[in-house]
Amino acid sequence: MKHREGQDAGIPGRLDRRLFLAAAASGAMAGGAAVTGCHSSGTGGSSPSGSDRRAERGENALAGDSDWRIRSVGPSGAIEGYTDKVSVLPGEELGLYVSTSAPAFRVSAYRVGWYGGAQARLVWRSHRVAGSVQGRPRLVRATRTVRADWRRTLSIRTSGWPEGAYLLRLDSEDAHQRYVPLIVRSAGAAGRIVLMHAPATWQAYNRWGGYSLYQGENGAYGTRSLAVSFERPYDNNGAEKFMVYERAVVVLAEKLGLPLAYTTGPDVHHDPGILHDAAGVVSLGHDEYWTPQQREHVTRARDAGTNVAFLGANACFRRVRLEPDATGAARTVVCYKTDYLRDPYLADHPDMPTNDFRQPPAASPESSLTGVLYEGFPVDAPYVVRRSDHWIFEGTGAKRGASFDHLVGVEYDRVTPGMPTPAPLEIIAHSPLVCKGRPSYADSAYYTVPSGAGVFASGTMRWVEALMAGTRENGRNHGMDARTGAFVTRSTQNLLRAFAAGPCGRNKPKPRDDVRDVYASGSH
Repeated sequence: MKHREGQDAGIPGRLDRRLFLAAAASGAMAGGAAVTGCHSSGTGGSSPSGSDRRAERGENALAGDSDWRIRSVGPSGAIEGYTDKVSVLPGEELGLYVSTSAPAFRVSAYRVGWYGGAQARLVWRSHRVAGSVQGRPRLVRATRTVRADWRRTLSIRTSGWPEGAYLLRLDSEDAHQRYVPLIVRSAGAAGRIVLMHAPATWQAYNRWGGYSLYQGENGAYGTRSLAVSFERPYDNNGAEKFMVYERAVVVLAEKLGLPLAYTTGPDVHHDPGILHDAAGVVSLGHDEYWTPQQREHVTRARDAGTNVAFLGANACFRRVRLEPDATGAARTVVCYKTDYLRDPYLADHPDMPTNDFRQPPAASPESSLTGVLYEGFPVDAPYVVRRSDHWIFEGTGAKRGASFDHLVGVEYDRVTPGMPTPAPLEIIAHSPLVCKGRPSYADSAYYTVPSGAGVFASGTMRWVEALMAGTRENGRNHGMDARTGAFVTRSTQNLLRAFAAGPCGRNKPKPRDDVRDVYASGSH
């Protein structure tokens, strides 16, 4: 749920802005006892060599473990945890911090993928670990930042864990469970499609300890955090944003057997080398919070021939800063938003505010990269196909005007004439809607750049959720049906396969520059 933040200035018609594991691992418990994994298998590498490609295919062919889902979250404080790194390279060590009211617990590391439909594989499991209730969280009052600052419970070495997206499941002895998400990232991605996970956005919405970048005391916007820390668990099941907005793309891409690489937005911020010679980079379903460095690195990759996809809406919208904490690691996400002038950092860095990218100072609307501009929330509307002959829609059977109920929501983007937009740009879906009483449109758009890279933006936050429509996954999926699920699945398959084949501007038909036709002629 979003929370209102007042009126965004400078964009005509702008609506009110509101309010996501071979070999045995070993570790040290607090007090020095060792914890050694009792289950492990799998291989993996971090470079796109022929042997790594064979390893990828072998991993995809392995049997999965259907018992990866959480059965009982239990009461507050039953069990929860966090890691000291949002990602690790294969073989690296990470610290796990756990609090539980149970006498003991175990950790199971599940790698998310296709696995014959099981959707995850058990890669590692710990022995029994003694449990304890950790201390209450600490509030840094200057920025209202919540930190758990718990004692390290155990160390885990990820030897033999293939690259990928993982769910560490914590199982208490009294049968309650929580997830801790982790990315085992790729060191390089030449010739591969990079799935770029969004932990900065996961953390922005995380209300563990009572504060997020949206809400503070009594749920009020005015008492929200101005900076949030990774030194705390995620709320709810521990991996809600990953489960809803990212998991389905991982499962589908691995099912297709495509060459994949894994990273996170903060990792792209620190080291753009992951994007060097990548075939494509995919921003997943809810990827709102970016640093300027992350944006610059993705833009450079695009301009060097790497295809880019934005499968959600509201991507690259908030401009954030990553700050080191007492450990020296950049574990704090700073975003003052409408209070950016209160940020002490601004005094010496006047062109580095932590507000929306489109807002001054240093205004740089996201549309110059995404092709579309975030416009509104909340909305629920049909998705309407405009260019049924576009290669992304090949094999879907959708004709011009075909409509898919509930696919546009809960946030949406549109092509906005007058804002910085690459050209040629083609609007391939144009969906009428009403948001807070105001008629508008959501647009799926596609453009290419001189390097040959193709860029696609879905224009709706429900695209990834729709991959699960018509199944028992993720509840009712806003009422989207199996027909919608089949349409989005085939379209996404077309997109990913095209990305894997190289720059879409060279291998696929050129976009028809039709923005004027849609928005200037009155035909929309």
